[in-house]
Amino acid sequence: MNKSRDKSQAGCEVTTQMTTRQEAVRLILLKHGLSCSAILLLAASCLFAETPPRVQTFPLRDTAGLIASKVKPEAVNYQGRKSVRITIEGEDREGLTLLPGTDFQDGAIEADIALKTTVQPGVRYPGFVGIAFRVRPDSSHYELFYLRPGNSAALDQAMRNHSVQYVSAPDFGWYRLRREWPWVYESHAELAMETWTKVRIEVAGRAAKLYLNGSDKPSLVVDGLKGEDLHGAVGLWSFSDEEAYFSNVRITPAVPQNLKNESEVAGSWEMRYSSDAGGMQALMELHRDGNKVTGTWSGSLGEGRGITGTWRNGYVELSFAGEWPKESQQGTPGPVNAFLTGWIDGDSGKGRMRVEGRSDGAWVGKRK
Repeated sequence: MNKSRDKSQAGCEVTTQMTTRQEAVRLILLKHGLSCSAILLLAASCLFAETPPRVQTFPLRDTAGLIASKVKPEAVNYQGRKSVRITIEGEDREGLTLLPGTDFQDGAIEADIALKTTVQPGVRYPGFVGIAFRVRPDSSHYELFYLRPGNSAALDQAMRNHSVQYVSAPDFGWYRLRREWPWVYESHAELAMETWTKVRIEVAGRAAKLYLNGSDKPSLVVDGLKGEDLHGAVGLWSFSDEEAYFSNVRITPAVPQNLKNESEVAGSWEMRYSSDAGGMQALMELHRDGNKVTGTWSGSLGEGRGITGTWRNGYVELSFAGEWPKESQQGTPGPVNAFLTGWIDGDSGKGRMRVEGRSDGAWVGKRK
């Protein structure tokens, strides 16, 4: 009874506060001679501004509403928990099951996921299971964090480092990212087969972090998502030769960062490069003709070095031939090839840069 009375009293207090606030707004506006329509419009705006982002929950005790193509979702009881099991027929195939009514840009995605392989005994299969976000309606483009539990306890350290991975479909798969940027988009994590793992993905603009099992320290950090889509659906991602289990998905949106694509790269740029071999500064003069970029680099790796590359809706990939400086304490002086990728947002840019065989790190730039 006391709880009901307290709840009722709290509701009355909220109603009284809102009524008082609305009355104050009405009196102020009337004092300035504004119309009743203006009052109603302002009151509605105030109420809308105070409404918190809508949290979406998907217990996944059944398959109702799931948008599945080329995959088989089933409602099951796995390890004492009601969940959805997803399987895929065929070999070496991946699939997405979209959650209905989701349109995610920034915020947090939480889920419980587990994996059981169906390959023959004695065949090594680390498995694949993950959560995709900013998915296009046709599932052709999306960002993805996924787990490979079978790699976690591998005896080979390189294999262990493939436990958690990031990719961006369709252009930035694991093979390309691993060859171009070794160890940047994957990491080791403590995982196990046939075990529920709590996953939390936090997304803010062009950055995302993956957290596991309630840890406040991320297992993988991606500063510079590769995809150009800034919002889209959330999906359950799985692979063939396995049973992927999903439960308790919770999507908590945040106020999105003010980003838009297609920022211009042409102009003069002051550059700072921080790497494992030390820091550098440079000036880039860039020009764009359609999706082709040309220009020059002047700085620690040489003066007036010719740059070539591409531009895609604000995302750039640039390269040039330079000279590793004699005064560097790391690496042998001599000819080198440098590569930069990243996003231009207004008059600033950031991304990754590597000097082949010498250094790897992050760059930031500011338009002069």
